[in-house]
Amino acid sequence: MNYKRLLICLLTGYAFTSIPVSAYEELEPPHEYDQVSQELVEMLESIHYNKPQIDDAISIKAFDYYIDALDPTKSFFLKNDIETLSRYKTTFDDALRNGDTSVAYVIYNLYLKRLETRLLSLQEKLPEMVKGFDYTIDETLNADPEAQHWATSEAELDDYWRKRIKNRALVLKLNGEPEEEIISIIERRYKNQLKQVDQTDAVDVFQTFANAVTATLDPHTSYFAPRASESFNISMSLSLEGIGAVLQMDDDYTKVVRLVPGGPAATQSELSPNDRIIAVGQEGKEMIDVVGMRLDDVVDMIRGERDTTVILEVTPSKGDTQTSKMISIVRKKVKLEDQSAQKEIVKVERDGETYKVGVISLPTFYSDFAAIQAGEKDYKSSTRDTKKLIEELQKEDISALILDLRNNGGGSLQEANSLTGLFIPSGPVVQIRDQGGRVTPLGDSDPSITYSGPLAVLVNRMSASASEIVAGALQDYGRAIILGDQTFGKGTVQVLQEMEQGQLKATQAKFYRVSGESTQHKGVMPDILFPSLIDKEEVGESALDNPLIWDKIHETRYPVYWNIPAYLPILEPRHEARMKQDPNFIAINKQIEEFKDQVETYKTLSLKESVRIEQRESSKERQLARENARREALGLETLSSVDDIEASEEDTYAKEASEILLDFIATNQMAQEQAEKKQTAQK
Repeated sequence: MNYKRLLICLLTGYAFTSIPVSAYEELEPPHEYDQVSQELVEMLESIHYNKPQIDDAISIKAFDYYIDALDPTKSFFLKNDIETLSRYKTTFDDALRNGDTSVAYVIYNLYLKRLETRLLSLQEKLPEMVKGFDYTIDETLNADPEAQHWATSEAELDDYWRKRIKNRALVLKLNGEPEEEIISIIERRYKNQLKQVDQTDAVDVFQTFANAVTATLDPHTSYFAPRASESFNISMSLSLEGIGAVLQMDDDYTKVVRLVPGGPAATQSELSPNDRIIAVGQEGKEMIDVVGMRLDDVVDMIRGERDTTVILEVTPSKGDTQTSKMISIVRKKVKLEDQSAQKEIVKVERDGETYKVGVISLPTFYSDFAAIQAGEKDYKSSTRDTKKLIEELQKEDISALILDLRNNGGGSLQEANSLTGLFIPSGPVVQIRDQGGRVTPLGDSDPSITYSGPLAVLVNRMSASASEIVAGALQDYGRAIILGDQTFGKGTVQVLQEMEQGQLKATQAKFYRVSGESTQHKGVMPDILFPSLIDKEEVGESALDNPLIWDKIHETRYPVYWNIPAYLPILEPRHEARMKQDPNFIAINKQIEEFKDQVETYKTLSLKESVRIEQRESSKERQLARENARREALGLETLSSVDDIEASEEDTYAKEASEILLDFIATNQMAQEQAEKKQTAQK
């Protein structure tokens, strides 16, 4: 007989079999990981780019990260718990170095006790609590994690929980769920959370503890225990069926980081970066609440057999963020051809003439390594495919070319290098600096050029890593006009190191442009800015904790083909004037303004039903009015409902990029004519 479980039954009124077996059963350090913790310290200090010393300063930071990893929404610990635990702030480094991680389990076991006590008690009270909610009362819930403080008393924490549950119940009520179903859904959330805690073992705690330390060094260095290591390797090889989305934990939520180009989620276009997944369901089955669930378990639920449907309930990052929406996605395997370069032609009318501008969209930098190893001559790669498409576009008599790297999160460094070589003669493309300070240039050795005409590169905040290398090189060479938004700022190189147990992914080098500037943190700044719906405060390297700094090394020798900055005083005013007149850009800018207003408004959520309905309807009205204003200006039929709004097939950004390129061509021709006249006059 488990007397701890029996005691809980007597206290809560629960059936003996419904209480988790692990209730109040403390976890202890797995001694087979004593050596792993020492090995981790040695590896971090010897191979990490910054050559850190794992000391008290690191430990103090790691303590805060560990507490945040356990209780990110400040839902279980009280302020006096944190004050008591603070005596361990300077012990994390010693714990790892000495191979005795007991401190991690002391803290975790207190968290476990607080969590199980609260959730078991909550389940007993929940039905009556939900039935007693009065949605006419004017009260609010703080939804800004940065502004949340540790509760000073159980009563204060009780009220915080009551408001959180009331908010979830209100969301479900506004989505049309009956009261009994609301109770059932919320009960499942906390039963699942208890189940997840029950399945958490000592190795999971060690991984969380280890990553609290690695997180102090930079956001891309992390330790993977064996199970997590296997999941990481699977995600890197894209060998399982899924929706094509990169996910991470954000507080208790599973957040969408980015969509895999060519994947089902990206193709469908309903799911967006920064959306939070709060429930997952399979076709024909009930939804399962995943708030508080382990990330690898959420991923397992989303993965599945090809051609089956997964249903996600998400709170959107844009628009009405106070209510959730359901998204159905058919699982597919992300194939290489789905990520291949694609071409199109944008036609621009000017002075009675039609000009053609070629557009090549490149979702990622890819290479079919399996085909290369098999000795196949006609293997696919981003460079080979792009070269072929350029040659096809040239036969169409294009006036200029756009390389579209929006949402391209990177890929093969070698492909980024060789693709840049399609537009420049042989020369350096990127510099790589290792932890020892050694700088190695990587460049294109092929003197041939596939395309030498006017070129623009379209980027946005989701253009990262290899994309930034290409954009930065073409900008430094004066070979292309960079258009769009500031790029992600991922300018570091990680390597996987095998350990006694699991793997360490460690940052070991940084990328630098041929100009000597790092792409890290700052990314690539466009020559001409386009409006963006992506919030740079929430997305990008600078939005992550402890990113490595931007810095500069010596530049390499390279030619500059066009002095692009000299053209900007002419190109920018024309671009701004067009945007003020273009109905599509007017609508985009209006949407950005409204989104910024909503971000501040929704940091505090009203728990009054009439206010939430008014906010939801007001959001729909603004969205519909914005779309109809755009349609009227374009001579299109107006709509009567937001449900009728569909994504425009016309790419406003590519069209405007084409206009800028034609302005560039005209300005360049005028400059050449003036230079020729001056030269003739001098003769």
